[in-house]
Amino acid sequence: MAVTGSSGLIGTALVAALRKRGDEVLRLVRRSPSSEDEVRWDPASRRLDPAVLDGVDGVVNLAGAGVGDHRWTPSYKHEILSSRTDSTAAVATAVAETGRPVRLVSGSAVGFYGDRDDEELTEASPPGSGFLTDVVLAWEAAAHPATDAGAPTAFVRTGIVMSPDGGAMQPLLRLGRLGLAGPLGSGRQFWPWITLVDEVGAILHLLDHPEVTGPVNLAAPEPARQREIASALGDALGRPAVLPAPSPALKLVVGEFAGEILGSQRIVGTVLADSGYRFTHTDLAGAARWVTA
Repeated sequence: MAVTGSSGLIGTALVAALRKRGDEVLRLVRRSPSSEDEVRWDPASRRLDPAVLDGVDGVVNLAGAGVGDHRWTPSYKHEILSSRTDSTAAVATAVAETGRPVRLVSGSAVGFYGDRDDEELTEASPPGSGFLTDVVLAWEAAAHPATDAGAPTAFVRTGIVMSPDGGAMQPLLRLGRLGLAGPLGSGRQFWPWITLVDEVGAILHLLDHPEVTGPVNLAAPEPARQREIASALGDALGRPAVLPAPSPALKLVVGEFAGEILGSQRIVGTVLADSGYRFTHTDLAGAARWVTA
């Protein structure tokens, strides 16, 4: 298996899980290789030598700049977009040029759906609007060389990954330990959460089920509002989670990205469930205990 973005939160855990089950892993890295299982590539060139994929049965493409790592300046918004579309185009073209039905599991995001209040959103739901929606549309479209060539391709539209080791939940966990992880804005917005265990488990499942193609929502089966997530983390930490963060203050601190934090996405993952995947963490309270253990 080949993996891009292997040094990130999801990629690191995925590589470990692949090796644990006996898969050989080829890591595509942007620096000089430091081991035999690494190959250097330049995703900005939008080109990957298809010979790199000789003997590779599947590719997991997780490359891309973090959406919450910096304020959304015009230059960083360009980086968010280009880092995803360039890497995906390079991988998809290489997959197509192998002439083999290499399985491609390509990163995506629930940002596709935009802010949709309490509407239930399945893989069949239309796109929303906004910057991240535009990013996801371009991101998934960049995989056309692979899909046009008949490569079985799945797009993992990932929600908020809960992990004790980093990622999007870390700021909320830090506040939670101080008893400050209360509602953000109204707190009524749905947050599509999934634990790192199930994020990796779902990707492994999709690698093993190439018949599942197209968009796949990766979110736990129990939709939860942001205030419920904050409360569950507070309970698990033995700390109160009642102090709200007003929307204007949040926008002042994080800028345009606040709109995504305050947006609501009630995600339902029908494709993953129908394909036979069984979640390890199905309920929010159990997930919060795992994250805070």
